[in-house]
Amino acid sequence: MSFLQKNTFIRTTIMSTTKQQQDALDYHSMGRPGKIEVIPTKPTQTKRDLSLAYSPGVAEPCLRIAANPEDIYKYTAKGNLVAVISNGTAVLGLGDIGAEASKPVMEGKGVLFKIFADIDVFDIELNTKDVEGFIACVKALEPTFGGINLEDIKAPECFEIETRLRDELKIPIMHDDQHGTAIISGAAMLNALELVNKPIDQIKMVVNGAGASAMSCSKLFIALGVKKENLLMLDSKGTLNTRRTDLDQYKTFFANETTIDTLEDAMVNADVFVGLSKANILNQDMIRSMAKDPIVFAMANPDPEIAYELAIAAREDIIFATGRSDYPNQVNNVLGFPFIFRGALDVRATTINEEMKLAAVRAIAGLAKEPVPDSVMKAYNESNVEFSRTYIIPKPIDPRLIEAVSPAVAKAAMDSGVAKNPILDWDKYKLELRNRLGLDNRFIRRMMTQARQNPKRVVFAEADNVKILKAAQIAKEEGIAIPILLGNKEKITALLEEYAIDLGDVSIIDPLMEDAKREYFGEKFFAGRQRKGINVYEAGKLMRDRNYYGCMMVNEGEGDAFISGLTKNYPKSLKPAMQIVGREQGITKIAGMYIIMTKKGPYFFADTTVNIDPTAQELIEITKMTHAEVLKLGVKPVIAMLSYSNFGSAKGEVPGKTAEAVAYLHKNNPEIVVDGDIQANFAMNNDMLKENFPFSTLVDKEVNTFIFPNLAAGNIAYKFAQSFGAAESMGPVLLGFNKSVHFLQLGSSVREIVNMVAVAVIDAHGKK
Repeated sequence: MSFLQKNTFIRTTIMSTTKQQQDALDYHSMGRPGKIEVIPTKPTQTKRDLSLAYSPGVAEPCLRIAANPEDIYKYTAKGNLVAVISNGTAVLGLGDIGAEASKPVMEGKGVLFKIFADIDVFDIELNTKDVEGFIACVKALEPTFGGINLEDIKAPECFEIETRLRDELKIPIMHDDQHGTAIISGAAMLNALELVNKPIDQIKMVVNGAGASAMSCSKLFIALGVKKENLLMLDSKGTLNTRRTDLDQYKTFFANETTIDTLEDAMVNADVFVGLSKANILNQDMIRSMAKDPIVFAMANPDPEIAYELAIAAREDIIFATGRSDYPNQVNNVLGFPFIFRGALDVRATTINEEMKLAAVRAIAGLAKEPVPDSVMKAYNESNVEFSRTYIIPKPIDPRLIEAVSPAVAKAAMDSGVAKNPILDWDKYKLELRNRLGLDNRFIRRMMTQARQNPKRVVFAEADNVKILKAAQIAKEEGIAIPILLGNKEKITALLEEYAIDLGDVSIIDPLMEDAKREYFGEKFFAGRQRKGINVYEAGKLMRDRNYYGCMMVNEGEGDAFISGLTKNYPKSLKPAMQIVGREQGITKIAGMYIIMTKKGPYFFADTTVNIDPTAQELIEITKMTHAEVLKLGVKPVIAMLSYSNFGSAKGEVPGKTAEAVAYLHKNNPEIVVDGDIQANFAMNNDMLKENFPFSTLVDKEVNTFIFPNLAAGNIAYKFAQSFGAAESMGPVLLGFNKSVHFLQLGSSVREIVNMVAVAVIDAHGKK
């Protein structure tokens, strides 16, 4: 594109700006321009901090690195820092728009590195098209970076640039336009071929496009087993064949002895089409001419070689993928590059070799066959995602990618001899990966392990809900519970079949069909409530309600724990449990506790759901129950009794009853670490607490449990924590019942239901 053509293109684009384009411009320009910033990772508030960060303190790590260059990984950010480098000669579908115009893309790539793999990025735009100049500049940057991601560099220059840099540098180098698409499409290809039962070494493949991505994809397909003689590649002039004299060294590699010249002829009886060319070059007749169960990857950006609707209409047996997020099977590079570099950086790999790429391919392909997290389906507004023709690769936001791909890449680097810092403890490494993204599930993992040691029978009152059925399947497969499903058998069976949920020989009970059992439960219920406003007829009628029937099952030993509340409001779900199960001996009040999951670990909030305005004596009881429950869940509770004052700094009913409760607990229950009355900010900030109230029993301890003075405060607090989006909640966990009875939040996700099942099982361990 000439300078004149480039400026004409830019002026035309600006003059015809659509609403969507304007939104993109506003997004990039609002507030602080651009998408990235640099944030210090060490304290910088004091003079001492600054003297350590710079002069004179910085001299010490400098001397250590001078003596041992490998210490650069110990004392600097190099080990987690990648350069995203481009010269703007092949930017997305925009072509050669220049280094300056490529910067928004490079910043965007940096954002993806950070949010998907916690890798820091400097984007670097080089104003040169000279191969030698580009290589020299990047080589000079080697001391700064742990890895180099090359981006949007046109072919054939990109081939020489990457090859030379890989040979001459000792850090991971990858041109994502070549290998990213290849790795993701390779994973999708393996799964598509598995679904149609076609051996990879027998398929006929057509690749339309002969640029960097097409050539890299084709090389990887060959490495996976496609025979070179069965792969036909086409450029704008037709097939790459041995009769042509205009092919460079890179295209010559793919030239075949064939009489076929056109795409139309190449498509006849082809098993696979891979498009890395331009929009609308493929038509329905070409797809109809393909072999049985055709696989079509139309990956031109932003519009595919054939529209999704046209392709699906042409063949019912097609497996179709594009690069777009609005259609199934999105071949998206973000499935690969963040996690490949994460694994390479973590073992200090000196390169990214073929073994590492193939390991990534197989890890991504394998993940698509595992059950999809509910959070992923919810994000895509889908209710049933499983390995199939419309799901051959994971969704880009799948949080499990980092745990699947990065360890696979790291292990391949170690096995192939290019890792300088081998990983010794893989479980610890996977935990570190989760921690990087705030996915620290140590508490939940521990809870699941605890439940798995002694799985209990869990009665699900709302088993005619697909979320409940999916959660029951996971709980059963994980070995944490033995589900018992209540509801209409025909409806439940139909849901199990519709959503391909396998629960084996799980018990399905319809209370409406259990006449004898309902009568028995009604008599037992009447015996306990006959002087509390219930007659015989009403008692029997109530047993038609699954909440009453389920609670009676648990109360009579036919189940160990009860779960309900997904579709009914809390008071209606709670009432049967209060009437049937009753309180533990010595307990006068039932209470509710929420668990708020954060990057720092779990926080426990009580009472958040039951007692409107507890007295001092009731606060004591709530604190004791909460302390016992938190211990049961494997956490040592450190409790703050919250108020609007600090240790008598303000008067009123709330600080008065809070202080009274704390005084009693200090005297009579010294094993409970608790203090108050205290404001939430002091409870959360130990430095502030120590400076102002050094006498507090909470000093030098991490508070993890909060007792609220009334229902309003507790309910508002946990709902704020939920709404901020930075925390995941679990609950309400009910405290004080004689049996394990728990209720879900309205609309809980499958993951939240499974977590509550684990809580219920653990709670059942300690019940009679």
